[in-house]
Amino acid sequence: MSVLTYQDLQLVGDTDTERADFVRSVISEWKSTEVYRTAVIAEDYDRCRNTTTMQYQKMITDIYGQQHVDSTATVHRSTSNFFNIFCTQLNQYLLGNGVSWKNGNGERLGADFDNRLQEIGKDALVGGIAFGFWNLDHVEVFRATEFAPLYDEETGALAAGVRWWQISSDKPLRAVLYELDGYTSYLWMENSKNTPSDAWQSIGQKVYMVPKTAYRLNGVRTAAFGVEILNGENYPSFPIVPLWGNPKKQSELVGLREKIDAYDFILNGWENDLDNAQIYWIIKGAGGMDDTDLSQFLDRLRNVGAAAPGDGQEVSSITVDIPYAAREQLLDRLEKQLYKDAMILNPTDIAGGASTATQIRAAYEPQNVKADQYEYCIIDFVDGILAVAGIDDEPSFTRSQIVNTQEEITTLVAAAAYLDEEYVTRKILSILGDGDQADEVLRRIDANDAERLDFGAGGTEPNGTVVTGVAPSGDVTGNA
Repeated sequence: MSVLTYQDLQLVGDTDTERADFVRSVISEWKSTEVYRTAVIAEDYDRCRNTTTMQYQKMITDIYGQQHVDSTATVHRSTSNFFNIFCTQLNQYLLGNGVSWKNGNGERLGADFDNRLQEIGKDALVGGIAFGFWNLDHVEVFRATEFAPLYDEETGALAAGVRWWQISSDKPLRAVLYELDGYTSYLWMENSKNTPSDAWQSIGQKVYMVPKTAYRLNGVRTAAFGVEILNGENYPSFPIVPLWGNPKKQSELVGLREKIDAYDFILNGWENDLDNAQIYWIIKGAGGMDDTDLSQFLDRLRNVGAAAPGDGQEVSSITVDIPYAAREQLLDRLEKQLYKDAMILNPTDIAGGASTATQIRAAYEPQNVKADQYEYCIIDFVDGILAVAGIDDEPSFTRSQIVNTQEEITTLVAAAAYLDEEYVTRKILSILGDGDQADEVLRRIDANDAERLDFGAGGTEPNGTVVTGVAPSGDVTGNA
C-alpha cells in the first residue's frame, strides 16, 4: 500500500472538510505500513507482553483430523524481558550521563532536555523511529505509533506530519496536522456523547477543527483583558525532527524476535510439563475400544481424575521423565546468542571474578561498536533540534561503563605527573561515580591551596622567616 507524502498534502483542496479527510487518511495509511505494525509489536515486547507468547494456545487434533484448543492443558505464558534489557542498556550506556556541550548553550534546550533525549532514544530503539518536536523552549516526544510522517518526495526530508491520539473507541479521536507554517487541530466525535469546547469550529457531521495557528505567538498582558495575542511567527525550518534508532532504520526487535519467542516457548513448555506430567495410560483387556472410546476415556480421566474400567479391564500408567539437561543447555545457548546478536554486554561475562581493565574493554567492544552507530543517529537528531531552535553548540557524550576501579585509578595516578591537576581530579571522580562533584572538589582544592599560601594570620615561609600579613583593619602589625 502506498504511503502519502508531502506532495499529496499540497494537492488537497482548500476546504476544511477535504483537509480533515486527508488527515484521517494519513493516519489510516500509516497504520498499514510495516514500520507502524512492527513498532506496535515492539512496544508490546518492551512492556514484557511478548506477542507470540501471549497469543499462544495449545491445540490438539481429534480422531477426525480437526484441531481444537486443548481446554485441559496448562498453558503458562511467562515472558522474558530481553528486549527491554537490550534497548534500555544501550540507551543508558550512551545517554545515561547526559549531554556535554562545547559552548555551554545546552540549557537553552530546556531543563529536562537530557530526560527527553533518553525518552526519545528509547522510543527510537524500540519502534525504529521517533520524532522530537521543538515546542518554543523544550522538546516533546512523539512515538512511531502516534505520529504519521509526510516526507518530501524530492528531498526525502520530513516536511509535515500528523499526530493523533484516542483514549478508547468510544472517545473522540484527536489529531494535529503539523506544517511548516503552523499546526491545525482536528476532532472526530462519531462515537462520543460529549460535546467539544467553544474553541472548536464545526466543519461537518461531528467533525471539528481549530484553524491553523503559528508555532510561536506574541502577546501582551493587560489588566483589563489579560493576555492579548498580537501576532504569530514560525520557525525557519520544520520543527519536528526524526530520530532513527540505527542506520538500518528499523526496530531493534527485527532479527531478535524469533529467538526471544523460542526462549519463551521452551521455558513455558518446561513449566507446562511440570504441571502436567507426561503420563501414558495402558488399558488391558480393551481390545474392543476404538479411537473414539479411547479419546472419551482420556477426557473423562482428565476431567474426573478417576478411571472406571469394565469387566476384565485393567488400567495402568507409565510416567515419562521430563527432559531437564537438554532444555537447560538450550536456554543457556539461546540467552548467549541473544546477547551476541543484540551486540549487548552480558554482565555475567565479567562478573565471575576480578576482570582486568583489558578484559572489560574487550567485553564492551561489540556494544561500543553498536553505540558508535547509535551515537551518529543521536547527533544528527540533536543537530536538527539545534538548527530549529537557532542554537550554536556541539554535543558530546560520556558512556557509562563497568571498570576495574583500582586498576584504572592506579594507572591514572602513575601518569599524574604528566597531566594537570584538574584533569586527574575529574577523571578519578568519574571512575568513582562522583563526576557531578568535580566542580565542588576542585573549588575546595583551590581554597586549600589559597589557605596554604595565605600568610595573613601569621605563618612561616619555607626558610623559617616569620612574616606578618595585612589584617582586615589595615593595621600592618596585625593588631585590630
